[in-house]
Amino acid sequence: MKILIVEDEELAVKKIRKTLASVDSTAEVAGVTDSIRATVEWLENNPSPDLILMDIELSDGQSFEIFNRVKVKASVIFTTSYDEYALKAFKVNSIDYLLKPVQKEDLDAALQKYHQLKDHYATGAAPNAQVNMDNLARELFQKLQQKDFRKRFLVKNAQKLVSIEVEDIAYFFSDGRLNFFKTFDNKKFVVDYTMDELEEMLNPETYFRISRSFFISVNSVSQIHEYFGNRLMLQLKPEVDKEALVSREKVADFKKWMGK
Repeated sequence: MKILIVEDEELAVKKIRKTLASVDSTAEVAGVTDSIRATVEWLENNPSPDLILMDIELSDGQSFEIFNRVKVKASVIFTTSYDEYALKAFKVNSIDYLLKPVQKEDLDAALQKYHQLKDHYATGAAPNAQVNMDNLARELFQKLQQKDFRKRFLVKNAQKLVSIEVEDIAYFFSDGRLNFFKTFDNKKFVVDYTMDELEEMLNPETYFRISRSFFISVNSVSQIHEYFGNRLMLQLKPEVDKEALVSREKVADFKKWMGK
């Protein structure tokens, strides 16, 4: 089985290669591309692979654009950092998705699904059972864009309840016991949600989880400094009560997010 890996993070490529080798001895990486442009060129100039492992977010845009530029004949498994809520409806036909970082058991299940579908088609399935990857990719893209994100939070302020618009929130953080957010006008409130729950609620275009205990708005970043351990230290506005450090494994994604 020949596989094309479409992924712009070198560490992610290494992990996928290692995981592939551990779950399927027949898997052969036919190529690796890191952008929409490079993937289109590869598909135009090489025999179609059996399977493509394709990251949704690439350095030059979302990989759905690939389907507009070239005919994709192979089955596709998307890899993505989107939360499961946004994607759980799309485990259909030969399209699948894996949440990053890709786990061995998830990749193994996806490859088993691919082999089952391949065997099904080989036994003479009706033509209309064939998967139209172009349509499925467009449908997935549209659904992702339609996801509703949180617009406001109702929080306590002294003896009252107040509604705070999300766009007025600079960042969310945890002190290990409680979770808080600060508004751009430097008001601090307790928020009754876990960090994992907030990750599902906040628009990833505007908010980024830099560590287990910190979400920041793109508009809150005033300065970025290199920090030991291959991390980054952020200077935020308004000033934060604790160090705002981008964890090592988040640095590449953070830079991509800030550069959009």
